[in-house]
Amino acid sequence: MTETPGSPAAAQPVHFKIVVDAADPHAQADFWAAALHYEVEDNGAFIDRLLAAGAAPAELTVESHGRRAWRDLIAVRHPEDPYQQDTGTGLGRRLLFQRVPEPKTVKNRIHLDLHPGTDRRAAEVARLEGLGASVVREMSEFGAEWVLMRDPEGNEFCVH
Repeated sequence: MTETPGSPAAAQPVHFKIVVDAADPHAQADFWAAALHYEVEDNGAFIDRLLAAGAAPAELTVESHGRRAWRDLIAVRHPEDPYQQDTGTGLGRRLLFQRVPEPKTVKNRIHLDLHPGTDRRAAEVARLEGLGASVVREMSEFGAEWVLMRDPEGNEFCVH
């Protein structure tokens, strides 16, 4: 039986990750792992297998957190989400940071909103500043309040 677009059988949720361009993907991953209480993915065993098989050159890797990692990309994942045991790749909520040569020059077209709770907003903003983020401005519109911030590479995000 052939599925037609829009049919109930074809309407399955799509797994996704958010990909963030970065000058230093490992520094960004460390910041966002700490900011979100996520884990930096451990792909070390998988990378070691690829290197041993001659399927990847060592120049594409770096030492990070005491293990082998890809030089130009690294992901963080929610600690309670499933992941592939053989690769260390998360199967749930993930952010992937990939190295790009050009610097950030304009406002993000997509950003993260963090929701620690109104009573914890000030403490969370202070914690994020301690991790390397900066406050752009405090916002108040339509009965809502939040803080617009930038991560260490200038990507905007909000703390509600």
